[in-house]
Amino acid sequence: MDFAQPQELDDFLRQHPDTHMLELLMPDMNGLLRCKRIQRREFDDFFAGSFSVPRTVPFLGVRGDMYSGQDQAVIGGDPDQTLRPVAGTLAPIPWLDSPTAQVLTGFADKDGGYCWIDPRAPLLRVLEHYAADGLAPVVATELEFYLLADGDGARPQPLMGRVPGTGLLQGGIQYCMPDDLLDCDAFLEDVRLACELQSVPLTAIHSEFSPGQWEINTHHQQDALLAGDHALLLRRLVKGIARRHGLGATFMAKPFADLGGSGLHIHASVYNGEGVNVFAHREPAEPPQITQTLLDGIGGLVNTVNEAMAIFAPNPNSYRRFKAGAFAPSGPTWGYDHREVALRVPASSEQNRRIEHRIAGADANPYLVLAAVLAGLHHGMRSGADPGEPVAREADLSAAAVSFPTRLDGALDLFRAGKIIPAYLGECYARSYAAQRQGESDLYHGEVPDLDYSWYLRAL
Repeated sequence: MDFAQPQELDDFLRQHPDTHMLELLMPDMNGLLRCKRIQRREFDDFFAGSFSVPRTVPFLGVRGDMYSGQDQAVIGGDPDQTLRPVAGTLAPIPWLDSPTAQVLTGFADKDGGYCWIDPRAPLLRVLEHYAADGLAPVVATELEFYLLADGDGARPQPLMGRVPGTGLLQGGIQYCMPDDLLDCDAFLEDVRLACELQSVPLTAIHSEFSPGQWEINTHHQQDALLAGDHALLLRRLVKGIARRHGLGATFMAKPFADLGGSGLHIHASVYNGEGVNVFAHREPAEPPQITQTLLDGIGGLVNTVNEAMAIFAPNPNSYRRFKAGAFAPSGPTWGYDHREVALRVPASSEQNRRIEHRIAGADANPYLVLAAVLAGLHHGMRSGADPGEPVAREADLSAAAVSFPTRLDGALDLFRAGKIIPAYLGECYARSYAAQRQGESDLYHGEVPDLDYSWYLRAL
């Protein structure tokens, strides 16, 4: 995706002349959108490419901390970094009262492209491998999240529907319940309208298994970078519109111990220069014949999963998703039309044959998740990786033991020792990412939580 030119700003202001403020959305390593507002008199300078921010912005921790371990040759002295608007992302913000617009931005290098510190840069590196082989991935995202009830307690509560005619809250599994759509109609309609205004291609939204949990899907994209943009913008607008309705929304991987976690699922297929899906078999069948190319791609994902887990599960909380019976994969399993495996081959026509990658949490950085998934696929197709035997469709994996790394520190050790994923992402970015996530983990585990007092203070 290119950076926007001044003409795009002129066209936008003709359509929205009352716009007086512009929010510059800056993606960081966490997959968070840091934000700066500028006034209208600064719009022209920004679109002309003469705007800069501190270079440390993409290296900040979730709470805004800076951690030791980062290369001082990169961030020492907190130098300026050019910030450029991303083409096609200038849009109104409908959930605000003020006449404010927003635009995605990128950290630009002196040559006018994305600097390596930008979280899109690793994905761009991976896509160069595909282009060199005459291939192009097509991807889509599925995001799960919780709506939170308004409250003033110390702990959040999921938004639960009320039993009609009573003051009782409706608990239990409410998958795809029409009453949930009715209860949240105003919120969902505002999400739809915001997606239209901000060019986020929403396809479907439905209530998930846990009370208060939802899944929201976007269209398949031939531009993987654009798919990452859509996922970030979708998370932002869901949270903003929830606030507008007096609610909260969270994409934490595991906000509630006794309820299902929230994932970021990636659907991926690969096309050649003739527009043919290389995962498709020439002879349609049911169940389908799995081509060698598809097997190789799955094998690459299996072989790289451990060294990519620090990307798929980037926070200490992320690992709470992975336990038996938690509606999350337990290990690098694969199979056809089986929703308990990590790597699912969904039922589809041959031309739409794809892999659904079900490991990442909704808290992960979409750009980096897409980069890691596509890197694993590419590695497998190039090396002829063996995925092992598929899981039978009738197999029950609900009680399967977890074979993934179960703590962030362990996943970071595997990431740093990896020979495949860090090379695809770029060694400089991989080192910076590992240092940032290690700093986050160290700070998190250095805190003394209330749980320590309730468990240990009286007994010890």
